[in-house]
Amino acid sequence: MDKILLYLRESYNELMDKVSWPTRQNLIDSAKVVVVSALMLSVVVFVMDFVVNQVLTFIYSL
Repeated sequence: MDKILLYLRESYNELMDKVSWPTRQNLIDSAKVVVVSALMLSVVVFVMDFVVNQVLTFIYSL
């Protein structure tokens, strides 16, 4: 039981004293980058899907 308590104390101390937490502004900036990247990727996938769909529709109509 002592080992478990020691582990919990050391884990808590590491989280509170040794970890450098990002600031609120850093989190907001990172979230913006993720949202913009996800939107750009979804547009690319949509365009690729649309083009492939049009090409296959043309091929099947022959």
